Amino acid sequence: MDRRVAEADPGDVEHGVGRAGRQGADPDPQVTSARHARILPDAGPPGWDARAVPNPAPPADPIPVVWSPATRLHVPRHEVWLGVPTPGTEVPERVDEILGALGDHDLHEAVAHGDELLRVVHHPGLLEFLETAAAAWAREGYEEVVGQDRVVPYFFETPALVAGMEPTPPAALHARTGQYCYDTMTLVGPGTWEAARAAVDAALTAVDLVVGGQRAAYALCRPPGHHVTPLGYGGSCYLNNAAVAAEALRAAGHERVAVIDVDAHHGNGTQAVFWERPDVLYGSLHVDPAAGWFPHLFGHASETGAGAGAGATRNRPLPEGTGDGPWVEAVADLADWAAAGGATALVVSLGVDAAADDPESPLRVTADGYERAGRALGGLGLPSVMVQEGGYHLPTLGGLVAAYLRGHGDA
Repeated sequence: MDRRVAEADPGDVEHGVGRAGRQGADPDPQVTSARHARILPDAGPPGWDARAVPNPAPPADPIPVVWSPATRLHVPRHEVWLGVPTPGTEVPERVDEILGALGDHDLHEAVAHGDELLRVVHHPGLLEFLETAAAAWAREGYEEVVGQDRVVPYFFETPALVAGMEPTPPAALHARTGQYCYDTMTLVGPGTWEAARAAVDAALTAVDLVVGGQRAAYALCRPPGHHVTPLGYGGSCYLNNAAVAAEALRAAGHERVAVIDVDAHHGNGTQAVFWERPDVLYGSLHVDPAAGWFPHLFGHASETGAGAGAGATRNRPLPEGTGDGPWVEAVADLADWAAAGGATALVVSLGVDAAADDPESPLRVTADGYERAGRALGGLGLPSVMVQEGGYHLPTLGGLVAAYLRGHGDA
């Protein structure tokens, strides 16, 4: 999840100055980032103070919350961005901030599920690599040799390298890593697999609640997942929780599931999983990748699916600075599109990093905007599973999630 830095002074980048749009501010790992953003203006909408977002009261019938303490086990420590180790923002404290804002909701601990649906979404080679990489890295002594205790690629099997030849699978772990990881910012360490697997269990447990009769359920998934393709991970994501939830709803008998992604960045992984599928609709609104934003290659309006899935993908790229009005209109457009497409169940990839003070995007959405988005998607009246994606400004993270859930629950 990298950023555009055309305006940034190289020294500022190296020393962390201005990563959250506060040029000259002291670096702060909670409000700075090297994953998505270019240098951003400090101002949000008139009168907007994201640090002062109140936790809205829950709806009369609060949406149940599924979580797992194991999601705290992934500690990325830092990212490697443009060759520079940089404090990350996808931190374990995100779990606690969200839980703290949802205290009036019923909490359910995630129940362990088998790997069957995970293997429908992801290639077994990717799953095996993620499960074993951290232990293999430690066993092979990389920490002692290079001082790096997290698995990070340096070598990528790109078409330019292969050049039409048939490559031999590499023997070295640091070379194999680049076969599955497509950036240098998504590090694997002790606890990464356990946390990612627990996030999948949270999503599947939320599906169980909805299949069992709940109108909606929220899965506090960490790490997020919508950037993971069938074969590759990146963008601070390791397993695609939303895609697994959609497969579970399909397995439960829903003929067509809609995945609506409100994260600030396009969910290239989820799009890839369902690109040729007519039974799972994928709709996303996000900052325009043509303006220099992750995932760069994907998320353009021209991408609508292929083969049997032609027309089952809809992208709404938005300009930098987009605020509540046009953002909520894009959410409502995707809701109408899902309804017209015959969706019988809904998965919401609930990223709240489109908020005005989030360090990871240039969008300017407020808590009221998220509540209105919840009403728009909840108004579909579909069995709904909300899966946490991004959202990195700790002081306001929980309140933004609560605002969306309030809107969805009250719709």
